[in-house]
Amino acid sequence: MSQDLIRETACAVVDKLRSGDVSPLELLDALEKRIGEVDGKINALPTLCFDRARDSAKTLMQKPAGARGLLAGLPVPIKDLTDVAGVLTTQGSPIFKDSIAAKSDIAVENLEGNGAVVYAKSNTPEFGAGANTFNEVFGATLNPWDTTKSAAGSSGGAAAALATGMAWLAQGSDMGGSLRSPAAFCGIAGMRPSIGRVAHTPKAAIDRNLGVLGPMARNVEDLALLLDAMSGDYAADPLSLPAPSTSFLSAARSGNKPKRVAYSPDLGITPVDPEVKAITRKAAERFAEAGAVVEEAHPDWREAHECFHVLRAFDFAITKANLLRTKRDLLKPEVIWNIEEGLKLTVEQLTRAEAQRVDMTARAIEFFKTYDLLLVPTTIVPPFPIEHRYVAECAGKRFDNYVEWLGIVYAITLACCPALSLPCGFTASGLPVGLQVVGPPRADAQVIAGAKVLEDILGVRGTTPIDPRVKK
Repeated sequence: MSQDLIRETACAVVDKLRSGDVSPLELLDALEKRIGEVDGKINALPTLCFDRARDSAKTLMQKPAGARGLLAGLPVPIKDLTDVAGVLTTQGSPIFKDSIAAKSDIAVENLEGNGAVVYAKSNTPEFGAGANTFNEVFGATLNPWDTTKSAAGSSGGAAAALATGMAWLAQGSDMGGSLRSPAAFCGIAGMRPSIGRVAHTPKAAIDRNLGVLGPMARNVEDLALLLDAMSGDYAADPLSLPAPSTSFLSAARSGNKPKRVAYSPDLGITPVDPEVKAITRKAAERFAEAGAVVEEAHPDWREAHECFHVLRAFDFAITKANLLRTKRDLLKPEVIWNIEEGLKLTVEQLTRAEAQRVDMTARAIEFFKTYDLLLVPTTIVPPFPIEHRYVAECAGKRFDNYVEWLGIVYAITLACCPALSLPCGFTASGLPVGLQVVGPPRADAQVIAGAKVLEDILGVRGTTPIDPRVKK
């Protein structure tokens, strides 16, 4: 029974919860068993809180089935960057290896208010920095499709847990592809929603918006269900948006098809592995089967690397400068570099970067007057060896720093566009490849509807969960 449950979709499990065919406690039992069987092979969920989860489930079960929220008692893991009251929140840093959160983030309170039961924290690199999930507290998260490979980052633990049936849904976060890249490497779906779509507790600055929280799942409908449960405006997050009048799950099931779609293999700004390029192009072209015109095009985002380098460095400076002064010996080199880059910035550099972002967003909006969706590879390479801290080179080009290989995702971040990474195929060696489905700012429903249409055409739904494929 527990194995059958593990392979069910989140939507199907929520239906069972609502009908009383299964209880939240039975789901927790199934997850605990599954984690015991597979997590030792990939290290996706290093912090478990099943006692707290069972207490939450019992409290929820005192309510009528129809009053238990959108998720009705479905268990959900939370990324180790996001506070859960009473639970260890390390941020992947030795500095916080013993830190217990006193209060949950708004995002967690909202999820629990919508019937989520939190049972685990998913692994992340230190402070979410670097698209490879390893840290000095818990070690590395391995890719379940090939345990010699990276699960990407920084939501690598969440993606690997989904791919192996240790979660039906998972919360992640994304600044420079931190949610999308792991989704691609692990063969699941992950969405960076529009700014403000998911409320969170502001830290360091009210208007930080490079990073957003978002949903991860094994298919588009499940992802849409979680985005519904995550959405809503809160006074404590002044950028947050009201939940839409029509649910994202309805959008996923609408069958709405795009009329004109653009595909770009590289956004004109980055090298891309030839095999990734071929797989994503073939997948994008299949939108024609839904009657869409598919053309090769992309917005002009030539400033992306310079702009992101400056704005990311500034974000690290305002959030981590004090740690550099007081705990430098406990920070990894990449984080030190990012903070120091931020502290060297001039007002002129910040002014230029902000203006570049305004221009990139304006060009995106103009581009989407012609195209309903933009399709682009999620990552420029397939999953890489776990011992590599980051991608240093692609297609003969060496990168200047540890984040430059992520330009294909952070350009979309800068332009304020929602983007969903959808599994679109496999390499010759059997590793997953992801395709980003991108829409104009606040067109989250349009992105979800289009992604579901393509998911149906590609027939990739149901390729996970898998047992970890342990390779040496």
